[in-house]
Amino acid sequence: MCIRPRSGAKIPELTARVARASNPNGTTAMCIRDHLDGLWRDEDFVAWYPRDGKPGLSPAQLATVCVLQFLLELSDRQAAEAVRCRIDFKYALAMELDDPGFHHSVLADFRERLAEDGRVDQLLHLALERIKAHGLIAERGASSEPTPPTYWLRSGI
Repeated sequence: MCIRPRSGAKIPELTARVARASNPNGTTAMCIRDHLDGLWRDEDFVAWYPRDGKPGLSPAQLATVCVLQFLLELSDRQAAEAVRCRIDFKYALAMELDDPGFHHSVLADFRERLAEDGRVDQLLHLALERIKAHGLIAERGASSEPTPPTYWLRSGI
């Protein structure tokens, strides 16, 4: 797989210490890391990338940035800047404080890959299964109707 795998990456000690000192109550980005670490793994994206060539960025990190971008209503430029400048984003992505991040166009390229061959559905299904496994959501009461299940968010996030 021609990506720079970062699955299981631990938050660098200095990044964690500075993030906690500057945001003692945490932020949305920090909460996502603390509660949903492992939501995606680079190995989940193996089929999306060629086996040879220049290594790319971690797709698990890019997927996390896309979630944060959506939640915080950021443009691609703003999201890339947040990865470069915001300590809580570096914490969420397990990056060193001096990591330069990436160019904003990488997010559009990632979303193009995501739009191919039903990948978005696969990724959302995988995320839902892992969120359920973490105990953060639970399925509502069973119904005799053949409709998709509904979920409710457990408090605490």
